[in-house]
Amino acid sequence: MEITSGPPPACLADFAGLARTVLPPHVWDYVDGGSGAEVTLGGNRSALDRVGVLPRVLTGVTTPTLRTRLLGRDYAMPVGVAPMAYQRLVHPDGEPALAAAARAADVPYLASILGSTPIEQVTATGAEVWFQLYWLRHRSLVADLLTRVRAAGCRALVVTVDVPVLGRRLRDLRNAFRLPPELVPPNLPGGRDDLAHGGTPGVTPLSAPHDAPFAPALGWADLRWLRERCDLPLVVKGILDPADAVRAVNAGAQAVVVSNHGGRQLDGAPASATMLPEVVAAVGERCEVLLDSGIRSGVDVLRALALGADGVLVGRPMLWALAAGGQAAASTALSLLADELRDALALAGCADPAAARALRTVPVG
Repeated sequence: MEITSGPPPACLADFAGLARTVLPPHVWDYVDGGSGAEVTLGGNRSALDRVGVLPRVLTGVTTPTLRTRLLGRDYAMPVGVAPMAYQRLVHPDGEPALAAAARAADVPYLASILGSTPIEQVTATGAEVWFQLYWLRHRSLVADLLTRVRAAGCRALVVTVDVPVLGRRLRDLRNAFRLPPELVPPNLPGGRDDLAHGGTPGVTPLSAPHDAPFAPALGWADLRWLRERCDLPLVVKGILDPADAVRAVNAGAQAVVVSNHGGRQLDGAPASATMLPEVVAAVGERCEVLLDSGIRSGVDVLRALALGADGVLVGRPMLWALAAGGQAAASTALSLLADELRDALALAGCADPAAARALRTVPVG
């Protein structure tokens, strides 16, 4: 799975073609696909493409800094690696390789509860790890996992709130996609997700309702309970409605992630970038606001900053790079993203990400 021939990737999109050549078609569809007719999946890109950033001139900026502060810590750029399940599905080195790439790039790595590597092995890479949580059926299991995550050295807790059930992902249904038996989620109680390993033709377990050990009926009281029992910074991921952002902050969140789960949940939900300005207006003075879903370039990061975000999370492109060439390719992808963002800031007349948040945006097309 290493890149051995051809010109080196010049942008994140180049990794998509490389990944598609090495991944089995059903695995590519699992990574690339969205829910339903994939309207929201496509809308994430078209919404970002319609954001024009109005550059400022004669600012004297030639070499911007990308340094930024998220959740009280300094990072090399306003970018994190989004939480994604079962990374060993695309490369045998899986989560530790992607976490090591994030460490080398000095950006946070968000580890999924459905990772295919124990969280202790992920934090052992030295990366700044934020742990992503799907709510477990019993609070005692959540409490036990919090103890484990804290002991492993995770720096933040990210609660995903937009998955009461899994979205109906037609590519996976048609492929009757299931995980290979050797790929298990060691961060779950019992170390198995039986839904993801079973299945019959035409019915994928990954599109079935969340059965044990997950609890679909997560509520605001659960979030407050979590805040009372966890001293890590709390991030709520999966917010689109500004009213929900307000409730998340009132429940103790230090950050929210404006996200439609990369177009993999409710098809027909608005693009994350479309809702970002409203969420920033509602809570931007009270907490940090991050964006995910559709980020593919440094220009996209600039767009998100200009719309008011404090930073972004990058998902699929990092899986493409991991599939194409493991840790080395993932490091190249993050380096390309930094180069693109540096160029975009300079061209927009911005000395740093904070200046980018003062830029005006105008519709394009």
